[in-house]
Amino acid sequence: MVGRQQHSAETCGCAARMLSRRSVLASLAGAGIAAAIPWRPALAAQTDALLFNCIDFRLTDATTRYMAGRGMAGKYDQLVLAGASLAAQTKKFPAWNETFWQHLKVALDLHHIHEVIVIDHRDCGAYKVVFGEDFSQDPAKELAVHARELRNLRRKIVARYPKLNVELGLMALDGNVEAVA
Repeated sequence: MVGRQQHSAETCGCAARMLSRRSVLASLAGAGIAAAIPWRPALAAQTDALLFNCIDFRLTDATTRYMAGRGMAGKYDQLVLAGASLAAQTKKFPAWNETFWQHLKVALDLHHIHEVIVIDHRDCGAYKVVFGEDFSQDPAKELAVHARELRNLRRKIVARYPKLNVELGLMALDGNVEAVA
């Protein structure tokens, strides 16, 4: 066609301008995303503990609040298995036992933890599955059973890793944690 200019990226530089705008926007977006990601490789050596607790969805927020209330936000690794202390030693699910020990070793090797915090909780379904009994109907018996399992696990951890401090607790459904000596 005569008299009609051919419109192309080469003749007007539109592609260059679009590429430039896209590049700028992509760079800004990338910088924003990068700023939002808590990239802190230097903090790995400052990790204080491995928190080992149960999978129960009712207590995920309470557990996070509990750890933050202790000033430990961002200072612990977390391993979550059904039954917590029970999971690390029950014969009913032996793979869970090995999973616990492997993760503990990784936390030691990578993050140089010096403490393991094990928190079981009341009305635990895993305890019902493994023992076939609902201990929540008798709070004193429930405490005794959890305390026994927690103490057994502490003995096993200390036998393998004598320098690790092991703290034990039993969380109520309201998020309060009772220390187990």
